[in-house]
Amino acid sequence: MVKFITAKEVPALIRDGDTIYTTGMMMAGLAEQALLEMEQSFLATGHPRDLTFYTPVGQGNFKDKGMAHFAHEGMTRRVVAAHYGVGGPRLAELVRNEQVEAYNWPQGVLAVMPRHVAGRRGGVFTKVGLGTFVDPRLEGGKINRRAQEDLVEVRELDGEEFLYFKPPRVNVALIRGTTADEHGNITLSREGVLTDALTIAQAARACGGIVIAQVEDVARAGTLHPKQIKVPGVLVDYVFVADPEHHIQSEKAHFNPALTGDLRVPLHRIAPLPLDERKIIARRAAVYLRPGDVLNLGIGMPEGVAAVAAEEGVADDITLTLETGPIGGVPAGGFEFGHSVNPEVIVEHSAQFDFYDGGGIDIAYLGLAQVDAEGNVNVSKFGGRAVGCGGFINITQNATKVAFCGTFTAGGLKVAVEDGQLRIVQEGRDRKFIQRVEQVTFSGRYAASVKQPVLYITERAVFRLRSAGLELIEVAPGIDIERDVLAHMDFKPLIRDVKPMDPALFQPAWGQLKSAMT
Repeated sequence: MVKFITAKEVPALIRDGDTIYTTGMMMAGLAEQALLEMEQSFLATGHPRDLTFYTPVGQGNFKDKGMAHFAHEGMTRRVVAAHYGVGGPRLAELVRNEQVEAYNWPQGVLAVMPRHVAGRRGGVFTKVGLGTFVDPRLEGGKINRRAQEDLVEVRELDGEEFLYFKPPRVNVALIRGTTADEHGNITLSREGVLTDALTIAQAARACGGIVIAQVEDVARAGTLHPKQIKVPGVLVDYVFVADPEHHIQSEKAHFNPALTGDLRVPLHRIAPLPLDERKIIARRAAVYLRPGDVLNLGIGMPEGVAAVAAEEGVADDITLTLETGPIGGVPAGGFEFGHSVNPEVIVEHSAQFDFYDGGGIDIAYLGLAQVDAEGNVNVSKFGGRAVGCGGFINITQNATKVAFCGTFTAGGLKVAVEDGQLRIVQEGRDRKFIQRVEQVTFSGRYAASVKQPVLYITERAVFRLRSAGLELIEVAPGIDIERDVLAHMDFKPLIRDVKPMDPALFQPAWGQLKSAMT
């Protein structure tokens, strides 16, 4: 039977050397107080220590919460995570100083892995990651020298190559819910995203481990609706009620009902973007849309596509999705990233990645930080510092079409749009189109082998992926190919039939997206 405890009793339940699988995305669905108590116990007593953490999504607030709590030498032996950036500077230092074994896996793999462990079906076989840094023929997902064990292998099934991600033995499932009843049945009714609480709990049970749940409150047995219960009490060993300040929906708000579907709020009209490089890129990217398309938008520059769609009156003709589970609505940004305002549907995290990996996204718009001659893209490692891939690999590899969006150079770039032409006022200091990316987060060679349509859209030039590498297919009005494009690349792309970008994209009022989509 479930045992109700206090948060301070959590550390005593964790044995030295345990492997812990946690739920959560940034602060959403995160058992923050449990991690805090474990950290305080380690700092005071040296225990629990030598732990391994599997975190399906980046967890924290970029400073001192979430993953930052286990960023101590001796407390943590190994981390396998989809994203490290939100873990804050202390975690980054731990990884950089070789004080922990650090691995970076695709978010979708870490989302579905507990289901495989729960059913005792071994690890995850998938094509996701082939040709990227996760492939053991490149880096094997290892992001520092201390990570020596090979956790990913190349296997052949029926004549095709797959990656095999080895399963962990889960000793502790650290999950979060909203309400637990006296039998330990748990709801997620006030969560803005449905994490993998059920499958992670099942994985721990299948491994002979324990399940610890952080909740907001406790209800009398028999008072929770059976369909609202997401984790049955038969799986739960321990429950504690968190202090409110450690059980927040996001760093922005303790609870926002518009993110859970409990309240539909009026949406303020999205202000039109100014006519700058971001709007030009978003307009050109939006030309790729078709009515009924299901989209995933990356953070940053790609978010402009939603603003352009709203301005052009086609927002209702497309469906925006997020890897954490929301379908429909308007993706939230900042510390609410991963949620949607007024979502139409919220599915489980792992179910969303089954949809994504199965080709459910018609078009994905993602950012670009580095691109090389083969069409590889890096968004995960810079200057030796690993940020992490998140869901980038799953999304880009399996979307029907992909458009990478970003400025041609970075670091001080200034442009002007005058009389329907683009003028480079000040060139960026940093080149993005380089001879070889620092890390392969998207494999151009793999995409070309499966004939995936891929565009690389900048404010001055558009490239298409070909089997032989990048081909320059469009340049903006007013741009000289030699002076403004080739002179700022480390390689020469294929050049055959370069067309001008549509001059209408560079006018204050466009108004042509609806007709372009038909």
